[in-house]
Amino acid sequence: MNTTARAYRVAARDAVHAAERHESAEPAALDAAKEAWAEEYSQAQMALPEDVLEVASTLNRALGVGYAVVKQLPASPDLDRAYSRARTWFSEPLSDGMYLLRVALRHDLGVETEPDFEQTRTQQLAVLDSERRNLERLLATEQTQATRSA
Repeated sequence: MNTTARAYRVAARDAVHAAERHESAEPAALDAAKEAWAEEYSQAQMALPEDVLEVASTLNRALGVGYAVVKQLPASPDLDRAYSRARTWFSEPLSDGMYLLRVALRHDLGVETEPDFEQTRTQQLAVLDSERRNLERLLATEQTQATRSA
């Protein structure tokens, strides 16, 4: 699950970098990574304990917003700002979410035993969810503006 999530994030981040360099990005790579994650996440919903599933679910929503960020780049009214926002999303909030998934999985396996992990997990999930909702609102506003301008 960790590997598949990381591959999805990397494919999306690579698509942003390619677009920023005005190179044609291969959408099949991003779509394949998205599909692989969807399959992995679907299976995880049936197998993961509730606390780890909560992390995976929050990360799933965050990855979905990352996908939307990539897909909306061409229609962005301010490309420089959109590229900066995308780079920030993939290197900060989403990267933190990836780390949280890894630690949650390791904690569940008993490999990592941080005594305050439950509190840390709850705080980090709240931050990731808040950042995701903010980005969703921003993307929706931009999409509405683009539709009105067209």
